[in-house]
Amino acid sequence: MRKLTTLAALLVASPAFAASGPFFSLGNTDFIVTLAFLLFIAVLFYFKVPSLLAGMLDKRAEGIQSDLDEARSLREEAQTVLATYERKQKEVQEQADRIVEHAKAEASAAADQAKEDLKASIARRLAAAEDQIASAEAGAVKEVRDQAIVVAIGAARDVVAKQMTAAEANKLIDAGISEVEAKLH
Repeated sequence: MRKLTTLAALLVASPAFAASGPFFSLGNTDFIVTLAFLLFIAVLFYFKVPSLLAGMLDKRAEGIQSDLDEARSLREEAQTVLATYERKQKEVQEQADRIVEHAKAEASAAADQAKEDLKASIARRLAAAEDQIASAEAGAVKEVRDQAIVVAIGAARDVVAKQMTAAEANKLIDAGISEVEAKLH
């Protein structure tokens, strides 16, 4: 029914009425054009072209809808991946901060240990230097004593040599021998 009203509206509103002469004659080009147009429309409806076009449009709409659904799912997946990446980046940043803080603490501990080691090394070196000084002092004192003994013996020899006679020397030698004998037995 609707098709008939559409066809009637096309006939009534056509520019064919603007042509001169009888309208329903084969000599009127407006009438021929109108008949050809109506015949073309009828052929289109006979071969169900509008329903084919509607089906093609529906298929296209379904394809577009599936593309939109796929794009939506890809977008959601991308947002999930982005959120995961951001979370991992935050974790890595926190881990890097902890590593830096740990490294600073270790460096501070190493510096403190190095200071303690340096103090201990300085104390050892000071003790070694004091030992060397004491040893050098003891060596110097011994050398001075040895030299004093040598000088004293030389002086005593000179004094004893000037004051001693042969008889006294023989008595001293005999006394020394008897003292050695007594100590050895």
